[in-house]
Amino acid sequence: MNALQIVGLVVAWALTAFLAVTYFKAGKFKLTAPIATLVEAGMAWTKEIPAGVVRTIAFLEIVGAAGIILAPIASEFLGFAWAQVWGILAAYGLTLTMLVGASMHIARGEFKYTYKINIMLIAASTVLAVLLTAFGGSVFA
Repeated sequence: MNALQIVGLVVAWALTAFLAVTYFKAGKFKLTAPIATLVEAGMAWTKEIPAGVVRTIAFLEIVGAAGIILAPIASEFLGFAWAQVWGILAAYGLTLTMLVGASMHIARGEFKYTYKINIMLIAASTVLAVLLTAFGGSVFA
């Protein structure tokens, strides 16, 4: 393993841990809390869209968080090489989820309040997706 692969490994696992915790907590909150509680927590947009859409977003965040952790583990440590692509797809899916979320905040005029977290999560998810794509299974060897 060369120095680039070691750096890739450290960065990929650090991003994986950060993103998995962040998306899991956000998804669990959106999935389990009543809409009124979400509105009180500063997510005013949740009262203007169907509850099913809010729950679908939550589900996507939880599945993405699970995918970026479980797929590389299944691929590298359990020998299921086919699983690596699911980790890549999960990371790209989280990027897409945040791009749609940022677009919604821009359309609603809320981006000035949410741009820091939106840009940070988009960047982190994108970097993870690129690392997983570029290195494939070797990042987790």
